[in-house]
Amino acid sequence: MNPQHEAAAATPLLDVEDLVVELMTDNGIVRAVDGATFRVGRGETVTIIGESGSGKSTTAMGILQLLPQDLAILSGTVRVTGLDVLGNRKAINKVRGRTVALIPQDPMTALSPVLSIGSQLVEAIRIAGRTSGRTQATTRASELLASVHIPDPPSQLKKFPHQLSGGMLQRVLIAMALASEPELLIADEPTSALDVTVQAGILDLLMEIQEQRGTGILMITHDIGVARLVSDTIHVMKSGRFVESGPASAIVDHPREEYTRKLLGAVPQLGPWDERPLDGAGTTGVDTVVEPAAGGTP
Repeated sequence: MNPQHEAAAATPLLDVEDLVVELMTDNGIVRAVDGATFRVGRGETVTIIGESGSGKSTTAMGILQLLPQDLAILSGTVRVTGLDVLGNRKAINKVRGRTVALIPQDPMTALSPVLSIGSQLVEAIRIAGRTSGRTQATTRASELLASVHIPDPPSQLKKFPHQLSGGMLQRVLIAMALASEPELLIADEPTSALDVTVQAGILDLLMEIQEQRGTGILMITHDIGVARLVSDTIHVMKSGRFVESGPASAIVDHPREEYTRKLLGAVPQLGPWDERPLDGAGTTGVDTVVEPAAGGTP
């Protein structure tokens, strides 16, 4: 291999060192992210997991510099394919939506309800600069929908968001993220609004994309089940800090921290109620760890 190619292959897609995000609130400055350090390599899935308010999504938005500039103070180092982007507006504009793309959490807020799927996808393709005209962009839009396993793409392009299911809309967002042929995907709770069977299909799709393209994935989730299925490395976040990090198998099978054990215990168990472990850990809500009241059910 050419030495330059070897160096490029060895360079992490994302290299974050001591990232600090402070948010200005009515009650003063809150340190939402406190010294996050991690890397994402090519073809690797790195997951940040934690309950609501732990700082995981703020970490992702800080990396992409999508937080309000007048309310957020960022420090540390963020490199995307070796390019230092933190605090560098020109650099982040060069890579955001191109080298690195975001898959948002909620399709119904990420997509305009008054524009067709086709018009929104074509706009994303044209912004990415991958085609020279609308006809080519429309053809590319159909190809992208087919690549995320949406049937009859020409017909789906004519529809509006309210005409598609939640799972289909999540696939549209993935197609939009792929419009720029990114090397890195940041998936912010991509399955949280979906039922279990649809979740599995979306996760399978992301893994398929990774296998075919060598894409790196930074996964943000509150769901230890999701993390267990897709991750190479897991970082457990609590109150803005990583409290435990390591290979996914080690975190899931041999957690060191009580907080991690509570996250694991919050996964709903199958089987009769009387077979569930009575260790004080209950089921999860939408994005929080919940413990059942004494004498009650989870």
